[in-house]
Amino acid sequence: MAGVLLVGLAACAPASDPVPPSVDELPAPVIPTPQETPSPAPSPTPTFDRSALSIDDPASLWVVSNKRRPLQPSDYVPPDLVPVPVGFTNAPSLRQEAADAAVAVVQAARDEAGLELISLSAYRSYGTQVSVYNGVVAAQGQEAADLVSARPGHSEHQTGLAIDFGSQPQVCSLQPCFGETPHGVWLAANAHRFGFVLRYPSGATPVTGFSYEPWHFRYVGLDLAAELRASGVATLEEFFGLPAAPDYG
Repeated sequence: MAGVLLVGLAACAPASDPVPPSVDELPAPVIPTPQETPSPAPSPTPTFDRSALSIDDPASLWVVSNKRRPLQPSDYVPPDLVPVPVGFTNAPSLRQEAADAAVAVVQAARDEAGLELISLSAYRSYGTQVSVYNGVVAAQGQEAADLVSARPGHSEHQTGLAIDFGSQPQVCSLQPCFGETPHGVWLAANAHRFGFVLRYPSGATPVTGFSYEPWHFRYVGLDLAAELRASGVATLEEFFGLPAAPDYG
């Protein structure tokens, strides 16, 4: 009986605990990969379209006329000339858009700075430019005249987009010192807001062919005037990548 009992007890003994798996045998933990939010594609930097308007067509607001780029045809007459209702020494006419902008310039100078601007000269026909140029040649000689007056067919005034501003009362009219007057300083700082640019800046004679004329402003439209201001480029020749025009070649 004792033997049977031992066998029974052995049969009833609890099974030994299973051996736990080693660390090396455990499956590697699954770490969820964070979902990356894709970065938005960078927006392209807008660039100014320098080919938007012609620089050759005399009817274009961007036409570039200089000593090596005569107007075509040379006796071009703008189709939409209108009187400019501002004070003047010679009754001014400009193309409609430029005339409206000139009126706005004069009004802003009055409202913002208490300055009175007038027009000394605006549109001049081919025939008028013949008389003007010949008169300067007679008074100063051709070499000197070519620094201050365009030959007929090359003048910006013939486009109906250029105006010579002066002050009322007149101080330094058509002289470099106009740039140092309150009127000249205001124009240099603000004319671009109305679509005008100082066409013959100081130090640019080797490019433009003309002496510094702080009174001569050229209408090019709001977009181009703003771009020239922002870029710091001084002349239309440089902005459009044109050859310098120091002489008539």
